[in-house]
Amino acid sequence: MIDRPLELLSQNTDADLDPRDWDALRSLGHRMLDDMVDHLRDLRQNPVWQPIPPTIRERLRQPLTVEGEDPGALYQRFRDDILPYGTGNTHPRFMGWVHGGGTPLGMLAEMLAAGLNANLGGRDHAPIEVERQVIRWAADAFGLPKTAGGLLVTGSSMANFIAVLMARGAALGAAARRDGLGGARLTAYASAGVHRCVPDALDMAGIGSDALRLIPVDATFAMDTRALATAIAEDRAAGAVPFLVVGTAGSVDVGAFDDLTAIADLAERERLWFHVDGAFGALVALSPTLSPKVAGMDRARSIAFDFHKWAQVPYDAGCILVRDEADQIATFAAPSAYLTPGARGLSANAPWPCDLGPDLSRGFRALKVWFTLQAFGTERLAAVAERSCSLAGHLAARVEAEPELELLAPVPLNIVCFRYRAPPAQADALNTAIVADIQEAGLAAPSTTLIGGAVAIRAAFVNHRSRAEDADALVAGVLAAGRALVQNPLP
Repeated sequence: MIDRPLELLSQNTDADLDPRDWDALRSLGHRMLDDMVDHLRDLRQNPVWQPIPPTIRERLRQPLTVEGEDPGALYQRFRDDILPYGTGNTHPRFMGWVHGGGTPLGMLAEMLAAGLNANLGGRDHAPIEVERQVIRWAADAFGLPKTAGGLLVTGSSMANFIAVLMARGAALGAAARRDGLGGARLTAYASAGVHRCVPDALDMAGIGSDALRLIPVDATFAMDTRALATAIAEDRAAGAVPFLVVGTAGSVDVGAFDDLTAIADLAERERLWFHVDGAFGALVALSPTLSPKVAGMDRARSIAFDFHKWAQVPYDAGCILVRDEADQIATFAAPSAYLTPGARGLSANAPWPCDLGPDLSRGFRALKVWFTLQAFGTERLAAVAERSCSLAGHLAARVEAEPELELLAPVPLNIVCFRYRAPPAQADALNTAIVADIQEAGLAAPSTTLIGGAVAIRAAFVNHRSRAEDADALVAGVLAAGRALVQNPLP
């Protein structure tokens, strides 16, 4: 309990923002920590997700105060208005999108990083060495050579963007940083199931999203490599400059894997930058059982993935790995008098992270990754991925055993796409409504996607807390919601 008035925490009248009473702040901090530990411990007793009431939404849209408010009162507002209405991805029945569940240890590491308040843009300090160690661990796990480099970034969207910029420079040379495309008509290639961030990256890089050729997929939802070879040949004949091929390791819709070895062979023959978008699927490399799915990934020139998915690091913690750090330096290093590394003092320790990516101001993301990897080890993290896939198999079997349900896609990894059977004219609206009803009831949080043009209920198992009983609860919820909607059709 707080043993002194919280108003003693209010800021001083001058520019010093530290508390007047450090013990009162300590008491408030202990209360916050205790409450959040209890929250994570008791997740199963709470709804997965619940809508924000209009009154609370209105409070969260009020203008900023001029005078400031008491920290204790602000914390109470957090408990009342924010904590109950999060995304729900910490909950074991959150299955809608590929979100990791986080860990209590990661939460504590975030607190430590915030207390240190380090800027990892550059200079010579231990947090940068922690990030370099994390990058080295990841590069080793994925089989990249000692020349490899990388950075922690917000997520795979930024990591894929960085890869596009490096591939552009490799194709056009250093002048591209100054002159842009110079009239070159670059073309890139990815499967039809590629994540939307890849065309977005081409857009942001000034190449244009229309430069991305979407290659058809086969029955397993993997890229048709013969069609890829044909598309490259046709573009070369038309005067275009093929420069990048993106292999997908774990597609967003169904968890499919492209044949990375075949793509690596083709990229080598055609002199293309071979990039792997492995946002969550790349981490199967940690599992002896699952790692054959990413055979060939070790030949990539760059790999994008997220620690905040299967590795369960709190958001955000994406990563770009590069086969040769020299490609990062060639793409991003820019001399400036006020950011010149030196041989001694705080300005030593080159190359700085600001020479390896687009950000000058960077938080200490690496600490929560460092804690997570060292505390749990690769075997326990691999076990999380393996159990996720086992749960997907369990759900798929349950779906196939229910006459009212149908499986819409193969289940190569941790994602199950299925639907409640209904006449074609009603099926899409019915399944969309089933998902919304289950979400709003707080029972589970699946999502929807399109498989063959049909709306599918999509369940992705990523959370380390999920168990078979959670998959069973989803099936029961879908059946109950579907039956209710059939009896009381939508208007």
